[in-house]
Amino acid sequence: MSNWTAETLYVGQLRTQATHVYSQSVIETDAPLDNHGLAQRFSPTDLVATALGSCMMTLMGIVANREGWVLDGTKILIQKHMAADPRRISGVDVEITFVDGIYDAHKRAVLENTARTCPVAKSLHPDLIQNVTFLYPEV
Repeated sequence: MSNWTAETLYVGQLRTQATHVYSQSVIETDAPLDNHGLAQRFSPTDLVATALGSCMMTLMGIVANREGWVLDGTKILIQKHMAADPRRISGVDVEITFVDGIYDAHKRAVLENTARTCPVAKSLHPDLIQNVTFLYPEV
């Protein structure tokens, strides 16, 4: 088995096809409308922003499983902000909406710290603004 994580192929027309080596699952990317693309797939920068939300959710899920908490139905919305000169992601808005469940102060603190300290959040450049909002159900 290879130690590589992914194999990415340029398929033309500003598109790539990335294959996860272990599972063989595939992600296709397209350049965004504002950078010569058709925006018919996630752009590479969309994937970075989306990876942040997915990492937060995954780590919160690990903690929830360990503690016996249920996060099923929790939703994350992501909005990416781009800057120019150099072109880069300048910020990501993350809105996490929890559904059913009792979210006391302890549980909220644990989940929020877990999200904010996930590996992707800690891997992004400190200049990239991570604006994270947590929305809990009314009790």
